[in-house]
Amino acid sequence: MATLSIAQARRIALAAQGFGRPRPSGPVTMRHVRQVIDRVAQFQIDSVNVAVRAHYMPLFSRLGGYDPALLDRASGRAPRRLFEYWGHAACLLDVGLQPAFRMAMRSRAARERQALSRILEVKPDLLDRVLADVAQGGPLSARQIENAEERRKEHWGWNWSEAKHVLEYLFDSGTVAVANRNSAFERRYDLAERVLPAAVLAHPDPTDQESYDMLLARAASALGVADLKALAEYFYLRAPAVRDAVERLQASGVLEPVRVVGLPQQFWLAADARRPRRLTGQALIAPFDTLVHHRPRVLQLFDVHYRIGIYTPAAQRDYGYYVYLFLADDELVGRVDLKADRARGLLQVQSAWVEPGAEPRRAEVASRLRDELRLMGEWLGLDAVAVADRGTLARELAALC
Repeated sequence: MATLSIAQARRIALAAQGFGRPRPSGPVTMRHVRQVIDRVAQFQIDSVNVAVRAHYMPLFSRLGGYDPALLDRASGRAPRRLFEYWGHAACLLDVGLQPAFRMAMRSRAARERQALSRILEVKPDLLDRVLADVAQGGPLSARQIENAEERRKEHWGWNWSEAKHVLEYLFDSGTVAVANRNSAFERRYDLAERVLPAAVLAHPDPTDQESYDMLLARAASALGVADLKALAEYFYLRAPAVRDAVERLQASGVLEPVRVVGLPQQFWLAADARRPRRLTGQALIAPFDTLVHHRPRVLQLFDVHYRIGIYTPAAQRDYGYYVYLFLADDELVGRVDLKADRARGLLQVQSAWVEPGAEPRRAEVASRLRDELRLMGEWLGLDAVAVADRGTLARELAALC
């Protein structure tokens, strides 16, 4: 069995995620966007907009400044390259994977129909009425569905309307799909056949086993080298079935079992993984980026304990509210709490920290981080970077900005 050092495994993981390659020297095009989709397969969606919405950031991290309308077009207009569904969370997913996710749609439909029954017991025609409204007038948001009801704060779930619960059931089961989101970031639903490409819809339903093989192969390619937990959590798959799929993929040569020095668990190397001897470049990594969404992997490969901060009470936060990691070459060397003050045209660095292992590179880290922050500010249409006096790197960074 082959053995990798942690440094080798880290470089393989970064290369699989699209890092270490030169960013485009000219304007970013849909071809570049497609290349990133082919690598990472999904962009997590999150409503927090303190700096920039989560699904826009991974393309910037890998490509530099780009027109966000490219991502909107890839996910919101034909020919769609992305569709919204549940990956490791709510994500924009490579549309070519939609047949594999029909397995999840079948499971969710059976599970959630029972939860929906409490509404349908009172209004048995509501599901048909909502579906008819979407068929006639879609794409529609939940607020555009006419349905008389009394809304109470103690309503079950997230205080959704009855129409919203029905639409989410239809979405989870694959009957409707998300056409796009409105200015309030609400989902706008339409019939799946009006959203998804015809070639995708025509693909025969895979078996559950075929779906697991497809998703695990794609996860392995996106991760480069990974243990069982990371493979399972890339698309949030059940571990027992993942083990079986890994065995099949190993037998077919898609995965190769390897050891990583210093780590006790079994790892697998993707057959298509690049094995770079060195990586160059830098990037700000958002909390929900596929490089870092599985936090144990970040600790194992990068020796960085990472938490976002937004779910922690303010007094208990170590680094800030919405904390980005800073990648320099093949190491995570710092972290910054970022906020876009659009009214004043500032990218606010509310705290800046150097990782303990990068202390000898402090001056270099500050200089490269300044360059990346300036690039991000320009991309967001902000005029300047402002650094608050908090964190172990704040003073050096402020002097450069």
